[in-house]
Amino acid sequence: MLLPDRWMLALVIVLTTAAAIAQPSPKRIYQTARLNGDPITLDGHVNDAAWQAVDWTGEFIQREPDDRAAPSRQTEFKVIYDDEALYFAFRIHDDPALVTRQLARHDWFPGDWVEVNIDSRADNRTAYSFTLSLSGTRGDEYISEDGSRWDGNWNPVWEGATQVDENGWTAEMRIPLSQIRFDPDEPRPWGLQVQRRIYREGERSTWQEIPRDVNGWVSNFGDLCGISDLAPKGRAELLPYFSAQHESYPAEDGNPYRTGQDNKLGAGLDAKFGLGSDFSLDLTVNPDFGQVEADPSQVNLTAFETFFQEKRPFFIEGQDILDLRLSPAITGGHFTRDRLFYSRRIGRQPQYNPNLDEGEYAKSPDWTSIIGAAKLSGKTSGGLSVGILESVTAREQAQITDSAGNERHETVEPLSNYFVGRVTQDYREGDTVVGAMITSTARKIEDDHLEFLSRKAWSGAVDLQHYIKGRDYRLNVRLSGSHLKGSEESILRAQTASARYYQRPDNTQASVDSSRTTLSGHAGSAMFTRTGNNSRFKGQLGAAWRSSGYEINDLGYMRLADEVNQFLWLSYHRRNPFGIFNQLQVNGNEWLDWDTGGHLLRKAFNINSSGQFRNQSRFYASVSRSFEEVSNTALRGGPSSRWPGKWSLSANYNSDDRKKVVADVGLWKQIGDENSVDQLEVWFSLAYRPTDSLRFSLSPSVVWNDNEMQYVTTADSDLGARYIHGRIDQTTTALTFRMDWCLTPNLTIQYYGSPFVSAGSYNQYKHITDPQADAYDDRFHIYGDDQITATDDGYDVDENGDGQTDYSFGNPDFNVSDFNSNLVVRWQYRLGSTIYLVWSQNRGNYVNNGSFDLGRDLDNLFSGQPDDVFLVKINTWLSL
Repeated sequence: MLLPDRWMLALVIVLTTAAAIAQPSPKRIYQTARLNGDPITLDGHVNDAAWQAVDWTGEFIQREPDDRAAPSRQTEFKVIYDDEALYFAFRIHDDPALVTRQLARHDWFPGDWVEVNIDSRADNRTAYSFTLSLSGTRGDEYISEDGSRWDGNWNPVWEGATQVDENGWTAEMRIPLSQIRFDPDEPRPWGLQVQRRIYREGERSTWQEIPRDVNGWVSNFGDLCGISDLAPKGRAELLPYFSAQHESYPAEDGNPYRTGQDNKLGAGLDAKFGLGSDFSLDLTVNPDFGQVEADPSQVNLTAFETFFQEKRPFFIEGQDILDLRLSPAITGGHFTRDRLFYSRRIGRQPQYNPNLDEGEYAKSPDWTSIIGAAKLSGKTSGGLSVGILESVTAREQAQITDSAGNERHETVEPLSNYFVGRVTQDYREGDTVVGAMITSTARKIEDDHLEFLSRKAWSGAVDLQHYIKGRDYRLNVRLSGSHLKGSEESILRAQTASARYYQRPDNTQASVDSSRTTLSGHAGSAMFTRTGNNSRFKGQLGAAWRSSGYEINDLGYMRLADEVNQFLWLSYHRRNPFGIFNQLQVNGNEWLDWDTGGHLLRKAFNINSSGQFRNQSRFYASVSRSFEEVSNTALRGGPSSRWPGKWSLSANYNSDDRKKVVADVGLWKQIGDENSVDQLEVWFSLAYRPTDSLRFSLSPSVVWNDNEMQYVTTADSDLGARYIHGRIDQTTTALTFRMDWCLTPNLTIQYYGSPFVSAGSYNQYKHITDPQADAYDDRFHIYGDDQITATDDGYDVDENGDGQTDYSFGNPDFNVSDFNSNLVVRWQYRLGSTIYLVWSQNRGNYVNNGSFDLGRDLDNLFSGQPDDVFLVKINTWLSL
């Protein structure tokens, strides 16, 4: 796995070049005091007598756009505490006629704001962030990996208030100590950082100077001193919910399960308990996700599963603790998405579809019910982090009724248990972190028709992160293993799945064994990174592998096993304004892929640049070259095959997002050698904010896909297996409309609507003859008019010309249209408690016709009766 000389030379230059050295900034210290006497009235006026017990501190330094320059306006703050909370007071100097007061929903960080980051564990790696906008909008994030990750899904309960006066504006925060973790037995200084944004200037300034060319965030905080004699807080928070739902949909004659409407009542509970000062236990019983936005529509023509982002609150809060990717390379690539834990596996769609006889109807659940889940998380003062998730999903059954009214039940998903555990230990003040993770899936399979699922699935990993030379360099190593156990049917299914295709006739690494009842494998990665600390130059060199038997898709996500990847990333970054730029970055990437048998599969490179202009607009431009490649998966279990190389170009421009009207435009173009592929995607986004509380956005996109070698099917015949492809002419268009109306910081209305149409028409059918031929045209045979005949539902092929049909295949043409919409009214009627009013609508249409006519397709989509769901959900936060 040797790098080309030119890349090695470039890497050596980047990893050894020393630019102008930025010396660490002196650590600032703030001395707080205990609140005595009358309590603070949280109104934003900062005039309570209690504030006289502590001093103002200020002298902020600019961080953006001009690092280390004096800010255009100064900021001051105070900190005081009692047994229950931390209190912050802010004096934000400004011209009151120029300040920006924008309203938005929680975690949107609109307009002018101030932000507090607190490293209450004093571990130099993790912190809690609280942001208060001038409008009163609150935002909060959990910071981990020394500032590399900011998790906005963390939702503590806290308060803030603001006021505008002749000197600018003032603000107060109250942060309950029950919402953060700390060690009361070690009264050492807490890490502290305070930021301020002046929206109209595109400016950020900080209390503790942390230059942008210095690596790390939390590890460079100032000190908050003087906090002592805090008793451990007993923490118990309950969030019960009650819901009522009405659903209407098209009735189906004769189907007793499609009567046209359904009604449902629901109840459940979320709970959070503090276990000592270091750990929290989160529980959920019968969770409801009715207010969660639907996944975007798409047509997947590949052999691989689509990856969807998690949107369910219980799983996204604190997900960084359990997120261990096998190879998080900066270069990107399909292998960088592989991870041990993919929470969408829990509560997934049932994996079995009942076989129905004529006259039978079935009612099958859309999703697997989550009976309950528990999540333990926390970090000790000694640097030990723990994350554990345990979840049980229900045995789901389909109700099946025949025309005589006889009813039976058929299991579509077994009772299942999911377990994820993760631990890490910090050493050398966080400069070295060692971790381990384990996942387990256990299914109680009692029905023969579910034997295609594995009964047990385990995966595990150990990982190391080690900084060198004052965090100028970083070494990451990850090692993983997996083991499946189940019936012969389930292990055969895993062997022949798209991740490995053991049945490939030229597979030299593995072969199908239909008698196996277990499958094991290993994986890992190693990366060496020049962090860019004190330098304009950064780089990363690494490699990753997954053995042919590695399988984590019962609870993780992985597209391909049997692969080795080498990657290189080089970067030059100008962080401060110069010329027409506020900042500019230029990157180069290189990839090489092999299978585990040592066969070179792919080689590619990319050059891209991104930056911000002086007017705050941004751009991105990229060019990529993928050379001729060999694929072990393109023939879906057939032999490996050679495919022409491709050029890819992409660019986008984002206008200044401070304006009332904001426009983004972009395109992606891919051109294949030998005229094999011609793809173009264009997108446009327009956002309009007529008032400080109302925002509309419209985002249309169109994709044209002209691919000469789109896989259709594999046909078995007396002539042998035939891997049939066709030329596809596909057009896909989508439009996303959003409205966000914030009446108050606690009352918001949000609408999302997205029509989607994709049509694909096939012609020039062909089958692969010599998949490894040197000449592209020698790799396939295009059927002549005398060899292929259209039928009512597909095509008959007389390949040898003897007048008899040798094999047939169905018509692959398609026209798919969908419309998903969601209207949510959220009212936080008291602290931590919310009422949701939800209306969601779903429409779908599919025809076996590849012609694209946007007007006709939308008319057909909206002409029928939709599925409508009306939901009322009330939850109440109880702090015990």
